Amino acid sequence: MPRLSEEPVVHPDCEIAASCFGRYVEIGRGSRIADSELGDYSYCDRYADIANTTVGKFANIASFARIGPTDHPMQRASLHHFLYRSADYWDDAEADPAFFAHRKSRRTTIGHDTWIGHGAIIRPELSVGDGAVVAAGAVVTRDVAPYMIVAGLPAVPLRPRFPAEIAERLMGLAWWDWPHAALRAALADFRSLDIEAFLEKYEGAAPQE
Repeated sequence: MPRLSEEPVVHPDCEIAASCFGRYVEIGRGSRIADSELGDYSYCDRYADIANTTVGKFANIASFARIGPTDHPMQRASLHHFLYRSADYWDDAEADPAFFAHRKSRRTTIGHDTWIGHGAIIRPELSVGDGAVVAAGAVVTRDVAPYMIVAGLPAVPLRPRFPAEIAERLMGLAWWDWPHAALRAALADFRSLDIEAFLEKYEGAAPQE
């Protein structure tokens, strides 16, 4: 029997707020997901923290990754919660809705078939392109190009996964949009064909379902 079903699987001790999940999504134990979307087949491992983020399909997010971490009002006299969570401190004060609206507007985008390594941090308002890899422990402060591998603090490009022409062809193929049955039909080729052979076989036609 398949481990996952089309219905999202949310493991214990998660905090989920104002978020939606596609088919075959899995949310690891203790993760916190707020104001975010995870596309079909994407998953995060234990204790991931994802806020104000749109995640594509087939994203692989390792444990303890943090994406779109919320920020503090650095331009004000204080950084502290009391500025915007004021009702927690005084009965006659209200929260600052403008501050929270600004936070939610700073969205991060994670592309299809990406790999976000253990403990990586991706700052708000950034884009990680399709097929990109963010190494464990990296702190991403700039956009990451499709099919690029980045690492370090701050993260810098190490090398592309594939030549630019191959990356363009993969994005054109967009296999991540294939139906579930078509993915199953091509499973042996995903496992065995090198990238050029795979593209040559499937460009122009998805596998028969």
